Amino acid sequence: MNRGKYIVIEGPEGVGKTTQLQLVAKQLQASGLPVRVLREPDSQSDLTAREIRRLTQDPQYPMNTRTEVLLYNAARSQSLQAIKTSTSQGVICLVDRNYLTNLAIQYYGRGDVPEYDTINAIIRFAVNEMEPDLTIVLDAPVEVLYARAAGRGHGERFDNLDKAFLERVRAGYLWEANQRNYPIVPASEDVDAVFKHIWDLVTAELRNREDKRPAEQSTTATPPSIKEAMEATELPHAEANAEEVPYVTKDSAGNYTVTKAGEGLLEKAVSNTTGAVYAFTEELSPTTVAAAMARLSRRGDDMRVTILDEFAGKKGKDGALLQRVITAYGDDSVQQLVGLHAVVEGASNLLTKKLEWGRLAAYLEQSTRYIYFDQKDPSGKYKYFTPTQFDTKTAELYVHAMDTLFDTYSALVRELTDYIRRNSSVPKAEQDGAWLSATKAQACDAIRPVLPVATKSTVGIYASGQALESLIMHLQSDSLVEARTVGDQLLAESRKVLPTFLERADKPERGGALVAYRATTAQTMKNIAKDMLPPHYGQGDEAVRLSNVWPRNELDLLPDMLYEHSNMSLQEIQRHVATWSYAQKEAAFKAYMGERLNRRHKPGRALELAHYSWDLMCDYGIFRDLQRHRMVDDLEWQVLTPRYGYDVPEIVEAAGLSDRFDGCFDLSLALYSQLQTAGYELEAQYATLLGHKMRWKVTYNAREAFHLHELRTTPQGHPGYRKLVRSMHEKVAEVHPLLAASMKFVNQDEDPELTRLAAERYTQFKLGQLEG
Repeated sequence: MNRGKYIVIEGPEGVGKTTQLQLVAKQLQASGLPVRVLREPDSQSDLTAREIRRLTQDPQYPMNTRTEVLLYNAARSQSLQAIKTSTSQGVICLVDRNYLTNLAIQYYGRGDVPEYDTINAIIRFAVNEMEPDLTIVLDAPVEVLYARAAGRGHGERFDNLDKAFLERVRAGYLWEANQRNYPIVPASEDVDAVFKHIWDLVTAELRNREDKRPAEQSTTATPPSIKEAMEATELPHAEANAEEVPYVTKDSAGNYTVTKAGEGLLEKAVSNTTGAVYAFTEELSPTTVAAAMARLSRRGDDMRVTILDEFAGKKGKDGALLQRVITAYGDDSVQQLVGLHAVVEGASNLLTKKLEWGRLAAYLEQSTRYIYFDQKDPSGKYKYFTPTQFDTKTAELYVHAMDTLFDTYSALVRELTDYIRRNSSVPKAEQDGAWLSATKAQACDAIRPVLPVATKSTVGIYASGQALESLIMHLQSDSLVEARTVGDQLLAESRKVLPTFLERADKPERGGALVAYRATTAQTMKNIAKDMLPPHYGQGDEAVRLSNVWPRNELDLLPDMLYEHSNMSLQEIQRHVATWSYAQKEAAFKAYMGERLNRRHKPGRALELAHYSWDLMCDYGIFRDLQRHRMVDDLEWQVLTPRYGYDVPEIVEAAGLSDRFDGCFDLSLALYSQLQTAGYELEAQYATLLGHKMRWKVTYNAREAFHLHELRTTPQGHPGYRKLVRSMHEKVAEVHPLLAASMKFVNQDEDPELTRLAAERYTQFKLGQLEG
């Protein structure tokens, strides 16, 4: 068996050792080589080394500097034994730090051991000739080291943000590297460029199968003095940075004072420089603000001081700042502090619902209610999605059917617009811009059912890093090719903006495992349903079924309504309320509802205890409107099919357009069947129309019911979902009459034409006010 290699990456704190070590390890593992990554003095497999390190790094254990030197080297002796065993078995050991750190920090930086020969003797005893095969020293200017180190915590004894100290440490590393002929790699470039230099050195060493480790370090020349060592490495001195104006100063007691320069920066960066509440302006990037917020858990200062001390003046280095903060303080929580605006163009209406699946992001998409979808793109094609996996014959059938559907839609929506305007009851003198918009929306509402689910739309997304990662993995695990493709594209593009947040999204052990878990579980459940459940296409099923409700008696919510206003336990309140008369309970219940003057006056959170579960059947267009509500649970929908049927709007029949309207659904059913026959069962969903009925379920609480029922029955809403939500509200009234009665802004009977016109007039009025 060939002997493995002992490779060390060294350098001052903040130079990027750990990042580069991980990149080298990943590259070696991809080549099939056995690799161990260690931090020295420390060892994952050695309890003694780990316990010694715990003592040296914990400020609760005070110790003098001599003890510290001895303990570090005791841990080193244990660590090196583990490294020696691994390399003898052919393993490549990649090690973060070695004894150079002791020399740089404790001799050059702090002077804990003033005699160079003494500290070297201690190190020699611990090392016992176990020298690395390759030691690479990373180097960066002090300003870079200071900026990077400032973003870290102060838990380790070696952390010191004094620039003069960092200069001495850097000088020590460079002197020792030059004396020992260790390669020095500039580390102030971008990560990939630094890695290329390191990888060239590593591969050169791996090609050398002989044991040609450096000679024992006792031959190293003693530096004449630390000052001369600094001069020999031609380092910039701390005095060279004297012209820098600090943003904060720190006294001997550890108290910070904001300087004039700091005050000037804060004036531009925050909305209030002295008050307890403030917001951030665009002076600081969202990434920098997120990194500073992440420091809140480890630093007790005013956050404005933290920003001035650690983050100000780091423009252009946000990624590196955040990377360090995430590493130190936990990426899951930090991921919630930065968001990203992303756009997906040309998404089918089948994909738009998958994009909007997550509850913790915000979405907007092009509306089929206010936009005519009769235009063609510059290449002469309508806005519909064509799956790339179709064979030639199937693709031709699909394109022909889609073109026919869009041709018919284009004719119908224009003809119905003309019909509505000819038969409008609004006087000619009042047929203004608002009237034109209202009549167009009315026509779009009625004809949109013939648009196929393949119709393309643009979706705008705003998500936190955490929600974005979840969305990407959800798309990548989907069985639909379009969803997986967009998931990969969304990851690639988002990484260009927020690379640090998405590092784990496709790692095999993290994102890869989660994607595989979701996809495998979904396929398993699909197979069980196919094998164990008979097919059923909903003939005679209720459109609105209240499948579950809790509590059965709405007055059972009363103890929770009283809880915050009492000093009793909930159980005690329940016992007392049980003795009240019905009239007393009803009065207290209504008092909790309060005097609501508009639909935005919502009762308290006790209503979040009550839940309604629904099994619904409606057309896909209605579903796509209601699906956007975020404060819901258990939202799931079934695979789309044309076999649940459709409805023809009354206004379409009145206009004499029903034959061509029906023809679109006949064509859709034929295309759907052809796609299934050709083996494209999943892709057949693209052939369904927005007017085809579908089955879905959702659960929401009573407080959300106030919002959903009152909003979605307003007269300017789509007539389809207004009818559905009114039916849902009626079923709530049957089981919870007091709650339903309190939803006093549920609309029942306004004239849709006039109220839509009123809404458009108000919009025009507001625009006019802005222009004025």
